[in-house]
Amino acid sequence: MASIYKRNGKYKLVYSYQDKFGKKHQKWETFNTQADANKRRKQVEYELSTGKQVVVSSITLNEFLNEYIKIYGAHKWAPSTYKSNTALIETYIRPIIGEMKMDKFNVKTIEEYYLSLLSFRREYSSRSRNAGRLHACVQPATITSIHKVLSSVFNQAIKWGYMNDNPCRLADRPKYRPQKRDIWDAETIFRAIELCDDPILKLAINLAFACSLRIGELLGLTWDCVHISEKEIKQGRASIRVEKEIQRLNAEALANVGEGDIIKIFPSYVNNSKKTKLVLKTPKTESSNRTIYLPISVANMLVKRHNEIINNRKILGDEYIDHNLVFCYPNGIPMEESCIRRGFNKLIEENDLPKVVFHSLRHSSITYKLKLTGDIKAVQGDSGHSQIEMITDVYAHILDESRVQNAQMFETQFYGGKAPEEMVEKAKISIIEPTKSMTEEEMLVKQITENPEALALMKKILAKSSDQEVSKSEAK
Repeated sequence: MASIYKRNGKYKLVYSYQDKFGKKHQKWETFNTQADANKRRKQVEYELSTGKQVVVSSITLNEFLNEYIKIYGAHKWAPSTYKSNTALIETYIRPIIGEMKMDKFNVKTIEEYYLSLLSFRREYSSRSRNAGRLHACVQPATITSIHKVLSSVFNQAIKWGYMNDNPCRLADRPKYRPQKRDIWDAETIFRAIELCDDPILKLAINLAFACSLRIGELLGLTWDCVHISEKEIKQGRASIRVEKEIQRLNAEALANVGEGDIIKIFPSYVNNSKKTKLVLKTPKTESSNRTIYLPISVANMLVKRHNEIINNRKILGDEYIDHNLVFCYPNGIPMEESCIRRGFNKLIEENDLPKVVFHSLRHSSITYKLKLTGDIKAVQGDSGHSQIEMITDVYAHILDESRVQNAQMFETQFYGGKAPEEMVEKAKISIIEPTKSMTEEEMLVKQITENPEALALMKKILAKSSDQEVSKSEAK
């Protein structure tokens, strides 16, 4: 079925196979060691014996990537994902392993590739502002992202008949430990809100904290998704519907991917760069579409904001550029993330507040809600996480605090601060089941005579009762 020959210090595996059109071919594969050749022979013979098509691909990874990006990436990725994934491919995949044949990849070659990335350095182009400097070694976090891209690449190669197995599936990669991001506690957030004299930033902080919003969701909020009627506020049913977000996207990526989830492309009011576009789009996951109920105080802030915008429309008339946005400049032009972040950083610096990023308010919100309620499912509904594991993994320390509190509550409510001696003694007593012919008196006598622990407990109870009666009589 398959034979191995040694030539010039190498091991040649020779076998015949049929392609998908039924045409027979002979294939020679070269290995450095006999062990590798034997391993491949077993795989080939198993595939031939089971009638499974032997996958033989002579194209390089670079050649496959061209088709992968054109057919898969352009139709499956969002513009931001397209930009980041193609950047990883062009920077770290093509230059290093792009010329390898697809049939040469295995778990060992992938693991060697990941290890090589830890010492990989590249020079910036001469037109880059960092030209002349060396890029730092690739960090485990970036290797994790590369691993996700390669896994997707090889999965697609299997579907298209170029490979039989995904070498990334069993490959180990450098351990990645996400850094814990500092967050504000509720007291610090309350202080920051009191110190903030910018009404737009104050509203943004309150909404981000009360509703667990991402900054893009915050800026993409439109008035048709804000439900703050007098009746809704009075009933405690005021809410917002999160179903849009604002992002600045790479224009080339947008052109390649298309405008499938794009609701609106804003004109270039301030940033005239041809390389990027500011867009209003649908969220990337279905779970991000959600309704969030508002605290009455936050609902009233939105009522005030809505009245301000109505006044601006009246004053500016036709000069008001109406995109129906909650967060916009006085003339209606949409705000960007950079505007909110600048104001937020200025608030921190001027008031010596703990340094955090604006996104930390979302983490503070989720943390505070978990502490208040312990209801993971309800918190997931507010946060828009697609999987509940995202909350249980990231916020496990909060859940542990709740478990500690549960133990303390058990101690206080059930054991009363310490386990009563009677409970300890009672645990030692074996229960005697009564028979039908037994009277209650006979059962009690049998319980006492056959169970010394029960007799000892009864003596203790009678003695305690007697002491209490003496105390009462003396008090009289």
